[in-house]
Amino acid sequence: MEDGVLKEGFLVKRGHVVHNWKVRWFILRQNTLLYYKLEGGRKVIPPKGCILLDGCTITCPCLEYENRPLLIKLKTQTSTEYFLEACSREERDAWAFEITGAIHAGQPGKVQQLHILKNSFKLPPHISLHRIVDKMHDSSSGIRPSPNMEQGSTYKKTFIGSSLVDWLISNNFAASRLEAVTLASMLMEENFLRPVGTRSTGAIRSGDLAEQFLDDSMALYTFAESSKRKISSKEEISLSTVELSGTVVKQGYLTKQGHKRKNWKVRRFVLRKDPAFLHYYDPSKEENRPVGGFSLRGSLVSALEDNGVPTGVKGNVQGNLFKVITKDDTHYYIQASSKAERSEWIEAIKKLT
Repeated sequence: MEDGVLKEGFLVKRGHVVHNWKVRWFILRQNTLLYYKLEGGRKVIPPKGCILLDGCTITCPCLEYENRPLLIKLKTQTSTEYFLEACSREERDAWAFEITGAIHAGQPGKVQQLHILKNSFKLPPHISLHRIVDKMHDSSSGIRPSPNMEQGSTYKKTFIGSSLVDWLISNNFAASRLEAVTLASMLMEENFLRPVGTRSTGAIRSGDLAEQFLDDSMALYTFAESSKRKISSKEEISLSTVELSGTVVKQGYLTKQGHKRKNWKVRRFVLRKDPAFLHYYDPSKEENRPVGGFSLRGSLVSALEDNGVPTGVKGNVQGNLFKVITKDDTHYYIQASSKAERSEWIEAIKKLT
């Protein structure tokens, strides 16, 4: 990284005038968050824009867009709002942590609190949220929503926060109440659950980077409708539900060369095992459906030389390239943002070929 750069990478940004979503390359410095357009796999200089962090407030998680649960919201001193989306919960939280540290750089006490928070906030490993949600919907042993009252109002089909914490522990999804609260926060942030009533929604608005879920007998929650959405017959025809059922091993933003036009576009790649597939998504779209993907069984993956432009690659790319050749001899050219990231992806893919 360059001197003074705290973090850099891809985020999806909402436009100010037209509220469309576009991938930008972000560079975080002590006082500013710069973002750049990309052309042909390279960032375009000068920056497209600059967010001044002095006096900025950050909201994470930001629940203003139901179909985009991995958002960070920044509000500047002049009340300009920026919505930024990461590729995973871990990456979102890493950006939020670094941005919060940059905002409070002049307050050592606040920064120290953040470091203590980060080091104490441990997520349970190897958790399948879909498996937990399926178990929660089980008619015999799951969570049973019922009418609950808060401040004189009755809310149908809800459950209380402390009951869900008890359920997660009793079903061995969490070993302690802290783990269970962390897990419930993840379920809510990934849009499987939503808060109901003033107490639980108030925690979302006033919360910081700590847990958003309340282990509380007065806080009400319900299942988000999207968690029960059925796949339509059209989706079943175009996408194999089997190939999307594997465990997610790795995900992140990478730049991919198109097959026909040979142009370079940023895609969110998701690597799954059992079965082994690599899918890629268009991060500017609302639908969380792959725009492409392939089986890794029998595939070959290798790094491409950084000296010159390799055969098959078009455009003025900036290196860190690798290639995946599928069993049916289709060639995919992909660009990582660094040599280290390229090595991580190659090693992860090799294990599944």
